[in-house]
Amino acid sequence: MLLCSFFFGFAQNNSQLFTHYKAFYEQMKHQGDVQGVINALTHMNVLQPDETRTDTLAFFYSNSGQHVQAINLLGTENDPKASDLAVEIKARSLKALKQPQLAVNQFDIMFGRNPDIYVAYDIVDLNLQIGKTAEAETYIKYGLENATEKDMLPFYQSNPPYQVPLKAAFTYQKGLLEYNKDKSNIDQAISYIDQAIEIAPNFKLALQIKDLLLNQKAQAEATPATEKE
Repeated sequence: MLLCSFFFGFAQNNSQLFTHYKAFYEQMKHQGDVQGVINALTHMNVLQPDETRTDTLAFFYSNSGQHVQAINLLGTENDPKASDLAVEIKARSLKALKQPQLAVNQFDIMFGRNPDIYVAYDIVDLNLQIGKTAEAETYIKYGLENATEKDMLPFYQSNPPYQVPLKAAFTYQKGLLEYNKDKSNIDQAISYIDQAIEIAPNFKLALQIKDLLLNQKAQAEATPATEKE
């Protein structure tokens, strides 16, 4: 009887605690206190583990820039049973943590579930980073075929931020692809980057990369002349 009474009291106490943290969670959301939300969800998950709640907790971690904590919760495995939210969080967090090989696997799952031109752009970017040109070429083709004039891609890294048509962004990536396939064929890469700039004259990143390629070409052309002298 004492043992039963102990477990009954323990269960009742857990239930009361869970109710408390649930109310705390709602209040933190109302106040916009992200760390409070994270604390509440963590306590709720300890008391009553739940996969959906774990995904929500990982979302708040990732959305507040705490990508390591999000990945520690969800892991890096390719889980076909993972929710759409969990897959997206893993993809975005791994990309932010500069893990392109792991990130691209999650983006591939995202694209397989719901083909999307913006996800395709990320996949191209990651595949180019890890040298998978064939895969990058496939998604560039998809992007150029499916992006419309209304589709815009923002670049927040610049000050001030700007946006360009997604078609220009994919055309720019086509230039990077050509360079990655054959680094001696700089003219072909620049020609595609020029097409991107023609679509979006404010494309700062494309302009910067074009300057770098032109400088590299000039140095390569000057080297033989120097050697002859």
